Amino acid sequence: MAVASSGACAQNVQLYGAMDTGLEYVTHANAAGNGVLRMPNVTGGLMASRWGLRGQEDLGDGLKVSFALESGFGTDSGVQGQGGRLFGRQAWVALGSRLGQLTFGRQYNATLFAIGDSDVMGPAVYGLGSLDNYIPNTRSDNAIGYRGTYDKFTTVLTYSLGRDVSAAGGPAATNCPGERADDRKACRQVAGTLKYDTRGGGVAVGYDQFRGGPNAAGGLTDSDRTDTRHLLTGYVKFGQLKLGAGWIARTTRAAVKSDSDLYYLGASYPLTAAWTLDAEIARLRSSIDNGKSTLAAARATYAISKRTAVYGLAGFIDNNAGANLSVSGGQALSGLSYGVNQAGVMAGMRHLF
Repeated sequence: MAVASSGACAQNVQLYGAMDTGLEYVTHANAAGNGVLRMPNVTGGLMASRWGLRGQEDLGDGLKVSFALESGFGTDSGVQGQGGRLFGRQAWVALGSRLGQLTFGRQYNATLFAIGDSDVMGPAVYGLGSLDNYIPNTRSDNAIGYRGTYDKFTTVLTYSLGRDVSAAGGPAATNCPGERADDRKACRQVAGTLKYDTRGGGVAVGYDQFRGGPNAAGGLTDSDRTDTRHLLTGYVKFGQLKLGAGWIARTTRAAVKSDSDLYYLGASYPLTAAWTLDAEIARLRSSIDNGKSTLAAARATYAISKRTAVYGLAGFIDNNAGANLSVSGGQALSGLSYGVNQAGVMAGMRHLF
């Protein structure tokens, strides 16, 4: 019995998850300019719904093995997220030591760590994903990752042999599995982030490039075509007030060549132990049709307990004549015309388990 008990305690496995859902009203939801009342099926006002398993085993001498299996789903209908994958958010195993952690499998890539601390709205329905749908989907298939922290510096590197095997549609599926004998560059992805953090703030620089492959989405139909992002982000704290800002420069050399710049500035402040206010403004400028979109969002969150919170969220997007982005990045709207502005409000609840 003693041996069995010891073996059972060597690995700590945890079931965890989050549910975030509510009601949203969005204006100009079709070509006629009508509004729509709905439940978003991809993300909520604070985060996307998910459940998962994670565990860790101490091997001794500073070595640890860990794993994560995480599944996303829509609370409106129970549909699986990330292109219908069972464990579309994460599926990896890792070996860690004092020198850092090596991770193998589908995982968050280095770009997430460049953005995370500076983006106060996070993966909210009126967040940066409305301007660039890759931002809340910074995951890579067939990936090898490294993360190490040395004093105040953190290095994150990700290399994918085939960045996305799913062809099911949506921003999380781009049909580029790679791992081809006849084209070793196909669907490769390289991402890296260097962060410097102190008690009062931090800065990060990042680089993310992925290559195309046969039949890949976004016009990246061969391995010489690329989509590249350079990132510079930072945050600073003044007491309880947190300010975050960032710049993402994107260069796409695909069927259509384009360049864009995304700037954002946000603030977060806890009014009380229960109430938190967040606000963010972002601007996207694209070389395609001289498109410009400005997104503004604000959120008030009330923590009922450590696990449960209710919130109210409002967003507005201003499109010029060359842009037709939706304020609601969590769920696409059809029929939105170029130059049409759009507003949205959402009230909801999040519970962690």
